[in-house]
Amino acid sequence: MIDSGETNQLQDLIRSRRSVRRFLPKAVQKEQVFQILESATWAPSAHNRQPWRFVVLMTEETRVRFVETMSILFRQDLLADGTPEMEIERAVNRARQRILNAPVAVLLCLDTSLCDIYSDQRRQDAEFLMGVQGVAMAGSTMLLAAHAAGLGGVWMCAPLFAPGSAKSVLDLPQEWEPQGLILLGYPADIPKSRPRRLVDEVTRFV
Repeated sequence: MIDSGETNQLQDLIRSRRSVRRFLPKAVQKEQVFQILESATWAPSAHNRQPWRFVVLMTEETRVRFVETMSILFRQDLLADGTPEMEIERAVNRARQRILNAPVAVLLCLDTSLCDIYSDQRRQDAEFLMGVQGVAMAGSTMLLAAHAAGLGGVWMCAPLFAPGSAKSVLDLPQEWEPQGLILLGYPADIPKSRPRRLVDEVTRFV
């Protein structure tokens, strides 16, 4: 049983978490990263398949190769959108520096080999989506665990736009589908709280 004091602490933890994009140049110990990843493995998943796979980008060389590969497609997409060259350079450089300057970068993947195989596309699509939900819940748990440990973090969706490139540059198994990139580190600043929609606005009781 969780008492009211612990419940309040949990609510405070959830409500005080922010998406931190700027970090201090301070290393995060590998043991601490491991503990955060271990917490993430306690997230719920359909059929308890635990479909999440974590790829920690440890070396500067790996990060640079990852960023440069992802930047190529990002630039191509912006060009196709008709974005002015100057804005493209700013956007690509901002994303590049954000990843390279973070003390920890973790690529979250879905292991599709754990998905059941169905004869119809409707159920197959639902099976894939269940796996995606499991990875997302692991990512959310990871961010809360990092926050509880005094770290900041942010979820980046960039790998969704170039999953093949991410798999290729990191030499990942074909079954591992990149879903997101989480950056972790000691916050350089704490973003202000953004307003949330009222429960009445997003809920229907039937």
